[in-house]
Amino acid sequence: MPRVLIAGATGYLGGFLLAETKKRGHTVRALTRSESRLSGAGVSIDEVFVGEVTKPDTLDGVARDVDVVISAIGITRQRDGLSYEDVDYRGNANLLSEAARSGVKKFVYVSLLHAEQLAHLKIVQAKERFVRELLASGIDCAVIRPNGYFSDMLAFLEMARSGRVFVFGRGDFLINPISGKDVAFRCLDAIDHDDPELSFGGPATLTHREIAHEAFDALGKRPKATCIPVSFARVLLWLIRKFTPARIYGPLEFTLTVITTNMVGPAYGTDSLRDFFRDEVAHNHP
Repeated sequence: MPRVLIAGATGYLGGFLLAETKKRGHTVRALTRSESRLSGAGVSIDEVFVGEVTKPDTLDGVARDVDVVISAIGITRQRDGLSYEDVDYRGNANLLSEAARSGVKKFVYVSLLHAEQLAHLKIVQAKERFVRELLASGIDCAVIRPNGYFSDMLAFLEMARSGRVFVFGRGDFLINPISGKDVAFRCLDAIDHDDPELSFGGPATLTHREIAHEAFDALGKRPKATCIPVSFARVLLWLIRKFTPARIYGPLEFTLTVITTNMVGPAYGTDSLRDFFRDEVAHNHP
């Protein structure tokens, strides 16, 4: 069984990657900035390597005796002085250099769906710069391109808790979000497959209004939605790009663009957003 290094082990996807990798019988090494951050993972990790992808001198030996690297390294918010270029591109490039130096057989990288449509966004530019470097590296690789995660849909659940969900346009933009567990399955399956890129979403395609209704239903509340003109999002996007620094507008431009775009990929997986919402409500309100 291949020895697998999981980078980004403490993120939303990282927890599912750790669990599924161990479930399949692989020896797991987890890369983390702090060993204490893995204490709640609930998975028996074979090895923990403490290092920071933005500091290449801390990565010496991280991929030694490893067969496969799976990287879920990335940031949604630019903070602590770190940008998308620092983490999504340079951090992964540092990890790739260690993988090449150690003779890693395969590198699996988690990017995002429809990067070609979103190529003008700062976060996408950083991710795709690394993808190009990975594909040119000569290492056998797979680029995983999932749609938005179930965890991203929690914004609908939080709005529903407050009594009203706001949607753009008529709420009819489409998306098929996917669970972290299903994405982890695809990442692990990619180890033995030859496809260099895998694009997919979850099993069910929903409008934003339908997602809002699922959130209200999970809470046992009557649905209430307010529609916001798409033109408002475009004006807001122009303003934040013009009057705020990149570290501020980067996450906002991504969010505003994605929620006013149809984001649908080939259907994959089995997990249900309805069940995810209900589990979240049950967990927070026993």
